[in-house]
Amino acid sequence: MTPLQTWLAVLGGAAACYLTKLVGHRVPSHWLTDPRVARISGLVTVALLAALVGVQTFTHGSALTVDARLVALGVAAVALALRAPFIVVVVLAAVVAAVLRAVT
Repeated sequence: MTPLQTWLAVLGGAAACYLTKLVGHRVPSHWLTDPRVARISGLVTVALLAALVGVQTFTHGSALTVDARLVALGVAAVALALRAPFIVVVVLAAVVAAVLRAVT
């Protein structure tokens, strides 16, 4: 990919984000007050976060892999279940992943 193609992709992505945001501001407010829309938007957020966690945990490049990230995710899930503060969850998962990577 040439530098020109890279910049065109960046500018195209920025324009797409801006236009999406602009369209969001133009949506009539009565559409957004519908309970069904609120429920669906909440579910879409959870689904996107779950997909991101899955991709970041189980892939390396284009290959599937199981490594320290999976154990760190499990530790984070347990910490969240025990209602630990978010910063504690993040630090605990990072420490577990770092220790496992140092050991192996």
